[in-house]
Amino acid sequence: MARYLDPKNDLTFKRIFADHPDLLTSFLNAVMPFSPDGQVQEIEYLPTEQAPDISGLKNSIVDVKCKDKTGRVFVVEMQMLWTHDFLKRIVFNAGKAYVRQLKVREDYRLLQPVYTLAILDQNYDHKTDEFYHHYAIVNRDNTEEVIEGLEFVLVELKKFDPGHRSARKAATPWLRLLRDVDEDTRVLPPEVADNEQVRRAAELCEEGAYTPEELAVYEAYWDSVRVQKTLQEGSLAEGRAKGRAEGRAEGRAEGRAEGLAEGIAIGKTERDQLAAERDQLAARIAELERKLIG
Repeated sequence: MARYLDPKNDLTFKRIFADHPDLLTSFLNAVMPFSPDGQVQEIEYLPTEQAPDISGLKNSIVDVKCKDKTGRVFVVEMQMLWTHDFLKRIVFNAGKAYVRQLKVREDYRLLQPVYTLAILDQNYDHKTDEFYHHYAIVNRDNTEEVIEGLEFVLVELKKFDPGHRSARKAATPWLRLLRDVDEDTRVLPPEVADNEQVRRAAELCEEGAYTPEELAVYEAYWDSVRVQKTLQEGSLAEGRAKGRAEGRAEGRAEGRAEGLAEGIAIGKTERDQLAAERDQLAARIAELERKLIG
């Protein structure tokens, strides 16, 4: 019985989508809101190093960039941790990809649309049960009027429900793969096993296909994500505590204030230690990847 690795990991995600253009093409056609005559036919990979890192979340973002034979550009990202800066990052990333299409003195008519597909492992929209979010530049008074150029699709994996009204039938096997397959999987979900291309993607995640060196990179990535998540949760907890403290009566006893200050100081020390550990893990991942390439 096969043992699978999690496809959301940097190593496995890139093994599937950065090494197999046919699988990335299938994924885009399944998840993106294209009409039958707008399907992606062929893709060419492009460099992905263009967006600045979000502070503290460098290793939680995996991205692949390509363009199809019509010139449309696609930026595909797997985001393990959510921060409000992420929205700014994907806009910046797409804007850079849009601008870089033109060389000096080339005509604007040559510009092709840029589409961002961001798969999120944390929820960001807590006001609705919708898991599929499609953003475009539209006329607020007439949403049928769209300025072509930049479009964004964000998918919240944890809210994904195949029976939801916004669920696309073709996307279900891919989203089940990303949401449900991990180190505890021994039998693939039926939707994954019954779809030839998605099953091939799952087979690329079988642990036996990876060398000990690659498995070390795989584990180091999860270590880094865990540290980043701990730092993120610590920052949120401190922010909530600070807000409560500032809202209390000014007449709070001096001893309680000193205790709070001491607690904050201890928390800062722990965060500094975690930040140092995160940086060490990032260096370890980089070193392991250099050895693999070498």
